Amino acid sequence: MTGSIEIREGSWAELGAEASEIRRIVFIEEQQVPLEEEWDGRDDECRHFLAWHREKALGTARLLPDGHIGRVAVLEEARGVGIGAALMQAAIESARRLGHAQVELAAQTHALAFYENLGFTAVGDTFMDAGIPHRNMRLSLSA
Repeated sequence: MTGSIEIREGSWAELGAEASEIRRIVFIEEQQVPLEEEWDGRDDECRHFLAWHREKALGTARLLPDGHIGRVAVLEEARGVGIGAALMQAAIESARRLGHAQVELAAQTHALAFYENLGFTAVGDTFMDAGIPHRNMRLSLSA
């Protein structure tokens, strides 16, 4: 499947319909994140990324203006085949193009190894966000 994955980058106006549906399924339905925590009002200021396969959006991520990557979500049927990594690479490259010296994210602790495999390093202590344990992670782009 990974060879036929297309990553699209754009604004919330361009990609928000598909991205919001993926986030609703993954975060609100599967992970029970409260609506008001998922919809934080920051989507309009972000760059968004959608992973497509055969005309279906399967995953999403966003890059905030300060270099934070977030809202990384892949539909259950498409996990484990490289879609999350492809989304992350697209977000990292976008941050690099925009001149960020580093990118940061708050990783759910069950996904720490996924982000470590992409070069991120965990910093600080575990904390709770939306009832889910997280750790902050950082990746330098100055190489």
